[in-house]
Amino acid sequence: MAIGDSRTLLELNVHDALSEVNDNITDIQRPLPGESFRDTALRTMGRDVFLTSVNALSQTGEMVNIDGTGNRVAASLFGSQEVFFVLGINKITPDLASAIYRARNVAAPLNSKKNKKSSLNPCAKLEEKCYDCGSPDRICNALTIYYKKMRNMQTMEIIIINESLGF
Repeated sequence: MAIGDSRTLLELNVHDALSEVNDNITDIQRPLPGESFRDTALRTMGRDVFLTSVNALSQTGEMVNIDGTGNRVAASLFGSQEVFFVLGINKITPDLASAIYRARNVAAPLNSKKNKKSSLNPCAKLEEKCYDCGSPDRICNALTIYYKKMRNMQTMEIIIINESLGF
């Protein structure tokens, strides 16, 4: 089992709860001692089960994620047999356009601040919105829209928690 970078899963304390019954969890937020980010990210790829979140879920059914490195999105698209997206009701939007807007102008600036990129990324240090910047630490290098489960995946589930969680 692997856990992708997710403020939602962190707020729910998912790692600690699952580690009580599973001692083989790879968590991008908990690298092994001396392990690089890349090594931890590669260990999350291809695990049978992958847990993550999304930046937005539209009421029309599309999910939207923004990613700067690509590890979270890549692991959610290929390699795992089961992928579970856990999100709070604050991430639900009326349609795809508003889901993209939320991902770019709400989640991305907050994520940039969380990752301490505020001195380089204008979205985090100015008013909280996307500036489509050219910063080397830009965290929104890819925008992924999920329409349906990928063909080679057994399970893709969305778990909505009835509270405000994550960005």
